[in-house]
Amino acid sequence: MKDIPNRGMRIAGETVGTDRTGDRAITVRNPYTAQPIANVPKATLAEVRRAFEIAHAYRPRLTRFERANILNATARLVRERTAEVASLISAESGLAMKDATYEAGRVADVLVFGAGECLKDDGQIFSCDLTPHGKKRRVYTQRDPLLGVITAITPFNHPMNQVAHKVVPSIATNNRMVLKPSEKVPLSALLFADLLYEAGLPPEMLSVVTGDPREIADELITNERVDLVTFTGGVAIGKYIAAKAGYRRMVLELGGNDPLIVMEDADLDEASTLAVQGSYKNSGQRCTAVKRMLVHQAVAARFTELVVDKTKAWSWGDPSDTKVEMGTVIDEAAARLFESRVDEAVAQGARLLVGNRREGALYSPTVIDLVDPKMTLVREETFGPVSPIVTFGSIDEAIAISNGTAYGLSSAVCTNRLDYIGRFVAELQVGTVNVREVPGYRLELTPFGGIKDSGLGYKEGVQEAIKSFTNVKTYSLPWA
Repeated sequence: MKDIPNRGMRIAGETVGTDRTGDRAITVRNPYTAQPIANVPKATLAEVRRAFEIAHAYRPRLTRFERANILNATARLVRERTAEVASLISAESGLAMKDATYEAGRVADVLVFGAGECLKDDGQIFSCDLTPHGKKRRVYTQRDPLLGVITAITPFNHPMNQVAHKVVPSIATNNRMVLKPSEKVPLSALLFADLLYEAGLPPEMLSVVTGDPREIADELITNERVDLVTFTGGVAIGKYIAAKAGYRRMVLELGGNDPLIVMEDADLDEASTLAVQGSYKNSGQRCTAVKRMLVHQAVAARFTELVVDKTKAWSWGDPSDTKVEMGTVIDEAAARLFESRVDEAVAQGARLLVGNRREGALYSPTVIDLVDPKMTLVREETFGPVSPIVTFGSIDEAIAISNGTAYGLSSAVCTNRLDYIGRFVAELQVGTVNVREVPGYRLELTPFGGIKDSGLGYKEGVQEAIKSFTNVKTYSLPWA
C-alpha cells in the first residue's frame, strides 16, 4: 500500500492540524512492518472545546427521509470503495485483508440498518380510558435528540465498524457527536467521516478529534456540553469514565471472557470449527472472541485433537496477503503479553500443544490444554488468538466455571439437548447465549452488550443505540 499523506482532524468538517510535527503529532504505524504510514495531530484542549462548541450550537433539522438518504448514500460509497476501506483498515490495524474486507461489509450493513430505522415511526400511543379513573384522552410518545452533544470513544480492534456503531445511530436521531477514535487506528475513522460528508452529512453533526487520551480524555467526558458518553474499550478505562463523568448518561461496552461450552453430545467437527473461527478471526481481538473452551471430559481428547489440527491449518502472516487468514495483533506489546500469559500457564501445569510463536506484533494461533480456571490466561481477558481448553464433568460445573469470572458479555454452547440449552440460557451470567454458533454472532441491528465487568447492561446495536441516544417525550390530546 502506498504511503498515506498526513491526515488532519475533522472539526465540523474542517481539516485541522495537518502540519503538526514532533510532540504534537501521533505516528500511525503498520503493525506488521512497523513502518510509519501517517501522522495525525494531537488535539489541544482548545480544539476539543471548539468541537463541542460548534456541535452544541448547531441544531440539526434533517427529515427522516434526508437522514436515510445520507446513510444509504454512505453505504453505497463504502461498497464502491471496499478495496480502499479494507486496505486502510488492514494497514493501520494489522488485520488480515479477509477480516478487513469483511469489516467493510459490516460497516455498510450498519449504515443500511440505520437508514431503515430512520424511516420507522418511533412513537407509541396509549388510550387513557382503560380504568374507572381514566379519561377520553390519548398519550403519545416521540423520541427527541439529546439537548447536548454525544461523546464517542472507540477502540482499535474494529477501526471503522466500531466507529459506525457510534456515528450511525447519532445521525439517525439528529444528534451531534464528537468522536475520538483510538490513537492506534485513527485513519479509518477519518475516512468514514469524509464519506459521510461526501454523502451530504452537515459537518456540524460530526467532528473527529485525534490525540493523546492522557491530554484530552477528561475534557471529552466532563465538558459541560456533553449529555452522553458512549465508550467501547477496556474495563479499567470504562470504570474511570463511570467515576469521572458525573450526572450524564453513559453507555459502556467493555471487555469479555467468552466461553465456548462443548457438551458430551456435541457435533465435535462443528464445535472445533466454531472454536478456531471464534478464536482466530480478527486475530482474536474481539470482545466476543472465544477466550475459553470449556469441554466435557468425555469428549475433550477428540475435541482437542480436532482443534489442534484446524489450528495448524490456519494460515497467518503478512496481513496484505489476501490468502492469509490471520494477520498481526495491534502491536508488539500485545503479542508479548499473550506470550507471557501462555508461558505462565505452562509453568503452572498447562500443556502447550501448538503455537506461542511471536515475531514483533505477529503472534501465532495457539492451543493450550490442561488449563485451570484460576490461571491468569483464562481468569482475565486474553485479547488475542489463544485457545485455552478447560475440562469439566457436568453441566453444573460448566456453568460455574463460565460464571466464575468478572465478565459477562457473550457465550456459545454446543449441544443438541433442549434441557441443556434451557439451563444455559437461564443460568449463564452473560448478555448473549448463542447455540451452535460462535459467541460473537449477531446482526448489526440486534441488541448487543453485557453485564458485570462487560458493561452496565445498556445495549448497543443500531436499534438499542437509538434508544440510548434519544429522550422520550410524552404528550396527550383529548380523544372522543
